[in-house]
Amino acid sequence: MKTTEIREMSASELDSKLAGLKEELFNLRFQMATGQCENPMKIREVKKSIARIKTIQRQRELNA
Repeated sequence: MKTTEIREMSASELDSKLAGLKEELFNLRFQMATGQCENPMKIREVKKSIARIKTIQRQRELNA
């Protein structure tokens, strides 16, 4: 997910997207533990997306 896409989202959309990504990260970690994960690089991508969303949320909070 790109930062331009994230910046266009509203606060409620960001919250729901963040919750979805956290759930996806949990599932990916669970798959890694059981040896079923097909793409281990997906974990890295999800973590970066979570960080991007949190950064933009924090920037909005400071600007408000």
